[in-house]
Amino acid sequence: MSTPTVDGEGPLVVFTPSGRRGRVAPGGTILDAARGLGVDIDSVCGSRGLCGRCQVEPAYGDFPKHGIRSAPEHLGPSTDHLTEYGRLHPLPPERRLACTAHVMGDLVVDVPPESQVHRQVVRKDLVLRDLAIDPVIRLHVVEVPPADLAAPAGHLARLQAALTAEWGLGRLEADLHVLRGLDAALAAEGGRVTVAVHGGTTIVAVWPGYRPSAYGVAVDVGSTTIAGHLADLADGRILASHGVMNPQIRYGEDLMSRVSYAMLHPEGAGEMTRAVREALRKLVVALAAKAGLSPQDVLDVVLVGNPIMHHLVLGIDPVPLGSAPFPLATDGPVATTAAELELGCHPGARAWLLPCIAGHVGADTAAVILAEAPHTADHPVLVVDVGTNAEIVLGSRARLLAASSPTGPAFEGAQISAGRRAAPGAIERVRIDRETLEPRFRVIGVAPWSDEPGFAEAAAETGVTGICGSGIVEVIAELYLAGAIGPDGAIRGAAAARSPRIIPDGRTFSYLLHDGAPRILVTQLDVRAIALAKAALYAGARLLMDELGVDRVEEVRLAGAFGSQIDPLHAMVLGLIPDCEPSAVRAVGNAAGTGALMALLAASARDEIARVARSVEKIETAVAPRFQEHFVDALAIPHRRDPFPRLGAAITLPAPAGEDGNDGTRGRRRRVVRTAEAMEETR
Repeated sequence: MSTPTVDGEGPLVVFTPSGRRGRVAPGGTILDAARGLGVDIDSVCGSRGLCGRCQVEPAYGDFPKHGIRSAPEHLGPSTDHLTEYGRLHPLPPERRLACTAHVMGDLVVDVPPESQVHRQVVRKDLVLRDLAIDPVIRLHVVEVPPADLAAPAGHLARLQAALTAEWGLGRLEADLHVLRGLDAALAAEGGRVTVAVHGGTTIVAVWPGYRPSAYGVAVDVGSTTIAGHLADLADGRILASHGVMNPQIRYGEDLMSRVSYAMLHPEGAGEMTRAVREALRKLVVALAAKAGLSPQDVLDVVLVGNPIMHHLVLGIDPVPLGSAPFPLATDGPVATTAAELELGCHPGARAWLLPCIAGHVGADTAAVILAEAPHTADHPVLVVDVGTNAEIVLGSRARLLAASSPTGPAFEGAQISAGRRAAPGAIERVRIDRETLEPRFRVIGVAPWSDEPGFAEAAAETGVTGICGSGIVEVIAELYLAGAIGPDGAIRGAAAARSPRIIPDGRTFSYLLHDGAPRILVTQLDVRAIALAKAALYAGARLLMDELGVDRVEEVRLAGAFGSQIDPLHAMVLGLIPDCEPSAVRAVGNAAGTGALMALLAASARDEIARVARSVEKIETAVAPRFQEHFVDALAIPHRRDPFPRLGAAITLPAPAGEDGNDGTRGRRRRVVRTAEAMEETR
């Protein structure tokens, strides 16, 4: 290796953009110089010209800033075309392989982003913040000499000696399955092998010859759906994404129902663990198939989920999480093997679960924090992951708070008379004429709106099957803006004079959204279910604001499958979130899945979230005295007391609750309190 000289002699090499510089012994390679100077240049093949990852761009000319002249003759003749990589992939004329380019004089060398080990990757489609690719699994190609009778050494000892000599690695442990296959691996290609090392400490896989990539899977284990991404650990490319339903739903739609099942059935927790692990195994198979790989190619898995999903995946009894004080088995990161979780990956694959924060705030919330980084903000940021349980995070670099609020499954279409999951055929967008109450809507899988040409033909394949969560939020908000629903959430019978779509329904009224097959009504019970869910979410956010000592938030981010689909303006009209500038409310996609992916691709991200999670303050809504008060006030649309001035500046709102003389909230207060108490008991 060309190390920096002590006496200051030899060619001066300057690397950009890092600015690292030093004098090296002449005749060594650029890659040797980079390693000696601590410069990031990627290489898997150990200077054999196989992988092509160490490409650099020498810069020629006079560089007064560095006090040198860099010239073409200061590099040895190119032999890149003779390498295995160069024969298959001829390099552009301005590039050289750092492992074959020999330093003969002063040089300025640029290391392009794709050749840097800790390269920065930004994926706007996944809403990832800047991410340094630094996986815990690294590949190394080495040549292992054959056994020698005169100086006997075992296969592992010779492999370790080669890794030390060629890569500077210290003594490594090795998995048992590695030892079992080491003889065959070393014999297949004359001693050349690719070695996968986990965390710089353990050999987890050895393959004959050269293998360019290792792969990993990041999974968000939701209570309703399980979503995963398969990525190339070398460059962070996402090769496949896939989602499946969580089969645990047959044991109960919400988390507490599943805890109850475990309480009532001695084998209940084991059944749910087996079900979710089988779903995860099938997910890995599907992801690998999409990417043209085998599940055996997967070497690393990162999992996130709420505390109950977290415990069930690990095979830990979730029953203690069903009652106060909701103790976790562990709140730290969990490192185990994929085989222990029965995921069907490579025998040496590892699995890592992000830390949980508290009994109802889990690893999925930790992943949201990692993805959205409220702990780096200068002002309070509200992040809401909307699901069956809403996880809420509020804070900045000064202080970070978190809570969980029991919203129930209404936002996912459950408990709604015509409710459907967000699938083709479900109504996802609604607009209602303020005067006539005539609707127009958009259906998932159909491009035109219902009042546009071609809608009937386009919808013939999917049909109009029902209404999903984003659609029910919008139709209720639109009816409120049109005056057909009062601030108390009651569908007004007087609106029947304006439209035949307001129809009697027993002692209440319903709104006819779709007069077809099937006939889709929005009933008073539907409005009530959404009001209960949104009040629980708002109350949780308001509780965090009280604790932080703020009356307003400057930025709101909506995460999760549902949060990403709802219209921010309609969410504020409904009172789903606190008053904020509408332009400061944005959807951030599946932030939990994004955080899991970040932890998969970077060891530094794992260190960051392990540190930040310990500093998060958990506010328990189940025992907070003011939660019920906030909950009752939030049942009104948009709120009983808060006039939502910033929303009112952006859109014309009807009279606030209590000002129209027909509110009815006071008369129902005792019943509402009982409802709030009942919701808390379900915790």
